[in-house]
Amino acid sequence: MAALTAQYAAMREGAPVRLAKKTSNLFRFRADQAGGLDVGRFDQVLSVDPAGRTAQVQGMTTYENFVAATLPHGLMPLVVPQLKTITIGGAVAGLGIESTSFRNGLPHESVRELEILTGDGEVVVAKPDDDLFRAFPNSYGTLGYALRLEIELEPVRQYVRLRHVPFGSFAECAAVIEEVCADGSADFVDGTVFSRGEMYLTLGHYADIAPYTSDYTGNQIYYRSIQKRRTDHLTIHDYLWRWDTDWFWCSRAFGAQHPVVRRLWPKRYLRSDVYRKLVAKHRQLRPRVDVEPVIQDVEIPVAGLADFLDFFDREIGISPVWLCPVRLRDTTGWPLYPMDPDTLYVNVGFWSEVPVRPGEKMGDRNRLIEREVARLGGHKSLYSDSYYTEDEFWRHYNGSHYRSVKSRYDQTNRLPDLYAKCVRGR
Repeated sequence: MAALTAQYAAMREGAPVRLAKKTSNLFRFRADQAGGLDVGRFDQVLSVDPAGRTAQVQGMTTYENFVAATLPHGLMPLVVPQLKTITIGGAVAGLGIESTSFRNGLPHESVRELEILTGDGEVVVAKPDDDLFRAFPNSYGTLGYALRLEIELEPVRQYVRLRHVPFGSFAECAAVIEEVCADGSADFVDGTVFSRGEMYLTLGHYADIAPYTSDYTGNQIYYRSIQKRRTDHLTIHDYLWRWDTDWFWCSRAFGAQHPVVRRLWPKRYLRSDVYRKLVAKHRQLRPRVDVEPVIQDVEIPVAGLADFLDFFDREIGISPVWLCPVRLRDTTGWPLYPMDPDTLYVNVGFWSEVPVRPGEKMGDRNRLIEREVARLGGHKSLYSDSYYTEDEFWRHYNGSHYRSVKSRYDQTNRLPDLYAKCVRGR
């Protein structure tokens, strides 16, 4: 920590500050920059307290390593984002979600304490009643960087039994999501939309025994099994990482799902971080203007889910689409991502490209989505491209509160502001 604060203090005044990270799950690609704040040593699980069900974790620790440290104790974080190299600090500053979110909320809601290097270069310990703690989620490194976190854990069992329940309409699927999340009958809930007439809700239940376990880390592909099977069994470890092997379904863009390629592709490279590096390299070498990346996660109130999916199928046409219900666990709420604690939302995730149609310009399809999300009272995550005007942006993400906290912990504006970083790409 002394070395890090000294490096921060020595950085040239006015120079842009960024983290020197080996991996990233952001999709705001920028040209490589030399240097950066060296946080590489902040990547450890410091301790696990099985009795108190908490862990002390450094901010650059990946969830892959975090889970590896907790599962031997029969415990896991309350929410484990679906990609292995998402970092704990990144999930708290930039949000995260998974199939326990309907009962456990978002990853930052199980944080008990944060140790943050602020924009002013000081290390602050923030607790749930502090303004910096409350404003940190969705701040994306513009208020500071998480160095250490105290995080709640929950007990697990050895296996997860899955049921893939089919639906033929958006309205029916939305109604059952609301019902299942209200009655608490499942331990895990998410869904996959393959088309307007084919979608599945996957309900997971803990189990102590399993008649068999499936393996989706090699030749078999998890998302394709959803269409073929009505029940399945996975170890808890393999369940948590079921989406990572094929980056949900995005590995198909690299041919990694072709049977011949699949057999030849080394298993250790069937990982989301490998695919993301390929995307970054491809965009750098062959930028395209005839297709528009549409890579977003949005939270839609469950009452508007069918309307949104109808709009999305009609206007965007990407499939598959991921569904993940979420309800805030903390009724106080989080000012920079102001969801209603009394409302069940459904995260809709879609990650692909669409052709730029005649008369369109780059960003038009993303703007359509942004407007529809706002119309339905939803929210959009900021890990990818955004096209909001500045006034729109600050209305959605509580600009007055953000500026108040920013002025207290980054008085000289060493870090970029949230709009500059997330929309203007600075």
